[in-house]
Amino acid sequence: MKSFVENRFGLLALVIVALASMYGIAYATRPAPIAPLSAEPRKVAVESVTAVCPGTKGEKAGVYLPGLLSHETMANGKPYVTKGPAALEAGYTTRATRGAGRGLAGVRCTEPAPETWLIGPGPANASVILHLANADKVPALADVQVHAAEGPVSGDKGVGLEIAPGEHREIDLKTLAPSADIMAVSVTTTFGRVAVAARTTLDTGGVDWLPAAAPPATRVVVPGIAGGGGRRELLVAAPGDTDAQVRVKAVSEDAEYSMRGRETIDVPAGSVVSVDVTTGVGGSSAALVLTSPTPIVAGVVMTGTGERQDVAFTAGTPSLDLGSAVARNGAGSRLILTALGEDGGKVRVQMVREKGAAEPSFDVDVPAGRTRSVPLKAKGEFAIVVTPVSGEVYGGRMVEERLKNGLLMTAQPLAPARMWTLLPPLTDTPRVVLP
Repeated sequence: MKSFVENRFGLLALVIVALASMYGIAYATRPAPIAPLSAEPRKVAVESVTAVCPGTKGEKAGVYLPGLLSHETMANGKPYVTKGPAALEAGYTTRATRGAGRGLAGVRCTEPAPETWLIGPGPANASVILHLANADKVPALADVQVHAAEGPVSGDKGVGLEIAPGEHREIDLKTLAPSADIMAVSVTTTFGRVAVAARTTLDTGGVDWLPAAAPPATRVVVPGIAGGGGRRELLVAAPGDTDAQVRVKAVSEDAEYSMRGRETIDVPAGSVVSVDVTTGVGGSSAALVLTSPTPIVAGVVMTGTGERQDVAFTAGTPSLDLGSAVARNGAGSRLILTALGEDGGKVRVQMVREKGAAEPSFDVDVPAGRTRSVPLKAKGEFAIVVTPVSGEVYGGRMVEERLKNGLLMTAQPLAPARMWTLLPPLTDTPRVVLP
């Protein structure tokens, strides 16, 4: 043995055997390989929901949970807050037939969020009251920034607004941007979360709530543009530091096309531009698809017909991949659905009444590059549940009531349902522990 060890070849063999044993043990006990991180957002189930909307004393808020619709009377004018499991949806509609506030006005109860965008008429042409509610148990610090045709106009007046736990603040935007005739408003929080809504009453008549708009993106789809008479006005904001050249495409009931003379829109950095698209959509139910190398925010103002005109708003919103629901609907309700892509789309629609069995669900096929208007007929008030089946479909809900002196109307883009949410991809980075 001694001679073997002393032999250099024997020593080399022992080293090789020892190394092989070590590598063999390491291989056998190695941890399972780590799956590569996904570059796509993950679909995650929602466990609980908090929904907040501004209160109106004596009005009834519709509250929808899967298979169940109820109504709760708001005892005072404080924000209405409801909490519950996944798929909770809530909202209400007011109706006035005379006075400065004549019209239908519908509002969706939204989740408290770190950032919210709104786009619509400005304080120079309307009374715009911004509602900020902190439903959490911790304070929130919010910044309100108003962009107008001439660029950012609110300065530091809306920066650093403290909102205590449970507090509600109403801000007349005339105090921040009195000269803005059109506007895009961002509400961001340094810490905490705030639920945001804005009630707009035009000086020329008509009232409604501004829906939350999709955050700045290079592709924005504005669905739910109702057909019929009245003006249709597209608003586009480029809130960044770069000018935006926006390509616009209309998707109507009969065709998908670029509107003559409105194929592109130039939007200076930080500003908002208005474009009359009434003749562009030609009285048809439609959606507008906007693309830009620079992130943009977009919405549409719809004006009714008659001696006294009402107004309704829609805005950019995601597709119906996660489904959607609208809690408060009644006579004169309809869905406006648009399918993009080459294969068309299909959704399943169900109406849920407060009393009695839910209506049987039915499927709606939407041809590729087309928009369909779908009347909804059910007795009394009901919730609408829209479930995706196939394709890339966008939508809005419209309610209309014809009176002798003019049409009443309110609109709501179909926001993602609260059963699922998309979490952004996660990556390993040392920045989380660096100062």
